[in-house]
Amino acid sequence: MKLGFGLYRHMLDDEHFAFARQCGATHIVVHMVDYFHQNARFSRSDQPVGDTGGWGTAQADVWTIEELLDIRARMAKFDLTFFAIENFDPCHWDDILFDGPRKAEQIETVKQIIRNVGAAGIPVFGYNFSLAGVAGRIQENKARGGAKTVGLNGVNEQTESPLPASMAWNMVVDEDAEGIRPPVTKEQLWQRLEAFLKEIVPVAEEAGVRLAAHPDDPPLEFVRGQPRLVNQPHLYQDLLDLVPSSSNALEFCLGTIAEMSEGDVYEAVEQYARQDSIAYMHFRNVKGKVPYYHETFIDEGDIDMAKVLRILKENNFDGVLIPDHSPQMTCPAPWHSGMAYAMGYMKALMQVI
Repeated sequence: MKLGFGLYRHMLDDEHFAFARQCGATHIVVHMVDYFHQNARFSRSDQPVGDTGGWGTAQADVWTIEELLDIRARMAKFDLTFFAIENFDPCHWDDILFDGPRKAEQIETVKQIIRNVGAAGIPVFGYNFSLAGVAGRIQENKARGGAKTVGLNGVNEQTESPLPASMAWNMVVDEDAEGIRPPVTKEQLWQRLEAFLKEIVPVAEEAGVRLAAHPDDPPLEFVRGQPRLVNQPHLYQDLLDLVPSSSNALEFCLGTIAEMSEGDVYEAVEQYARQDSIAYMHFRNVKGKVPYYHETFIDEGDIDMAKVLRILKENNFDGVLIPDHSPQMTCPAPWHSGMAYAMGYMKALMQVI
């Protein structure tokens, strides 16, 4: 197992690379999407949460090989490996998600992105095939000692309000679009995923890239009037079975799996680690299940994190674990201290296991 660290687009600098390495990371997962673009309502010092207007405004730029190689080289100066990119920009594939008129064009865009990622020597691309994206969560002081954290306190305006036609994946993709997105059935969503994977997986295989699917967060049945895809642990298997391939893998979010209303988080880890389907894992803890849960410090939630590591070790997991969504601590550097706490706990636990 390898200890990794996740960085947002605006954190791709020497200061954050040094911080990640000092915390013990050897591998980096990068969000190339700028979730905060043209949106000053939310702080860049933590994960984006948003409101009914979403996060920021999407950008259609295709990440070039040269751009990715530059990031990789700057990381390498700190003995860090550029391991994965997490998420397409919504403008890259909104018509793929919503079966729009530019779907064929966007399929070619996505293929080119995967080829560029492979050419830059980045082995994994995480994605979340979701119409409404990560929406509806709120910030509360519910972690130990009153630390600020994120969770879901029942359904709310964000989860219930229809998704505007201007938005996809909780970001604005067309400021001029009016009305709301028409409702989609779960069967239609799965059909779109299958068509997507049949087009993209062969390209990923050729490029030497593993596609890694994130489950739905929050894992409700519907968010903003749109169905969820993987909101129960067993649905991950359906996704894998659509197009069996080592390039069709999972971005296993431990906290999201634990939030789901059904299933057992340890059985899910065992099931997918045994198949060597986990490309990397968001190693985070939570208390509760949908629609009432909140994220916690890594050592205070419902999940026995040591038990998870033992299961991974027994199944010869050799992927990357990254901390995710750590509560913010009360000090001059809330995000840094929260992440450093999680990293120290993870590194020690990995050494013990």
